[in-house]
Amino acid sequence: MEERTRAYLRGRFRDHYRRTAITPPPAANEREWGFIPWTEGPDTTMVRHRSLLELGDLSEFLVRKRPRHVYFSAGRFRDPGASSMHEKDWQSADLVFDLDADHLPGVTLGEDSYAEMLAQCKDALLRLLDFLEDDFAFEDLEIVFSGGRGYHVHVRDTNVLELDREHRREIVDYVRGIGLEFDELIETETVAGLGRKTPTERRTLRVEGGWGARIHDHFMAFIDDLLAADEDDALERLQAFDGIGEGKAQATLNAARNNREQLEAGNVTVHTAVAQLAERFASTAVERDNAPIDEPVTTDTNRLIRLPGSLHGGSGLKTVRLERDEIADFDPLVDAVPETFVGHEITVDVSDGGEVELGGDTFTVSEGDQSLPEYVAVFLMARGRAEKEKE
Repeated sequence: MEERTRAYLRGRFRDHYRRTAITPPPAANEREWGFIPWTEGPDTTMVRHRSLLELGDLSEFLVRKRPRHVYFSAGRFRDPGASSMHEKDWQSADLVFDLDADHLPGVTLGEDSYAEMLAQCKDALLRLLDFLEDDFAFEDLEIVFSGGRGYHVHVRDTNVLELDREHRREIVDYVRGIGLEFDELIETETVAGLGRKTPTERRTLRVEGGWGARIHDHFMAFIDDLLAADEDDALERLQAFDGIGEGKAQATLNAARNNREQLEAGNVTVHTAVAQLAERFASTAVERDNAPIDEPVTTDTNRLIRLPGSLHGGSGLKTVRLERDEIADFDPLVDAVPETFVGHEITVDVSDGGEVELGGDTFTVSEGDQSLPEYVAVFLMARGRAEKEKE
């Protein structure tokens, strides 16, 4: 990036911060702060181990330094400005989750557009919130669009703040479905059989919530499709599973037909063949329903995370706090465009053209000198795809 471009972006970031009120996180004075300035050269330099006391008033700091990126720590410390983690004296930490479109299994870099990647990331966010709100019953959540390619969720329930890395790792494993065992989701009940001298066991999949409910949903959707199909097609679909031949397929289909209500109630063990089929849907549920978070972020009790309300120096977009009921309608490529950059055009020298979806429009940008809406030009400059043209 040329100095002319850096100087322009520094100035416009400052203009943005002059007209924007930034709300700091809770216990802001107990957190470590860091930022990346607009330095020369390809490498970025992180300035960290700063306390809020050292930075001064946050709004004045942002106007004065107009950083490329600005962060605060998930951790809370007795001395956040100390130069070593040991000297900081860790007290507690938010439980932070990071979803990045670059790391989603369904995203193909170089093929999926920015908008498509962000849409998939929002789907992953909703799955994550399902775990956090329904499975864990967390209540104090802050949801943030990162300004780049994903979302952050900060959990600040008091019962998670002092969790160590090992316990945070257990939460990671749960939302990722790592090590999920089907048998652990089965409840065994001893029942007295009518006319039987010896009690029998009834094994039932827990379907009231959690992974059991997710597995059951996928399994019952398959069963209902199976029962709606003609017999030859249903048998063919069953035999597509490894280890299910003609005889086992017929037995499974018969058991499904005769026990639909019991299966709906979670009694997936009414027949050995049906139980074996249900178990196969554990991997289906993990594949489709897990939350593909960036695992090291959640386990790191000292992690620096982007400040909500700040600008992302790699896109020129805002880092946006979201209320739970705003997520469905939130369009990051419209709603995260800073008002500061809207309403006029500037000229840039584009080195990497192509389509840009931003501000509710799609721009086909050619290489060379271009007059573009400033928010598009800032996006291209921040991503290294354009330089500021001389006035």
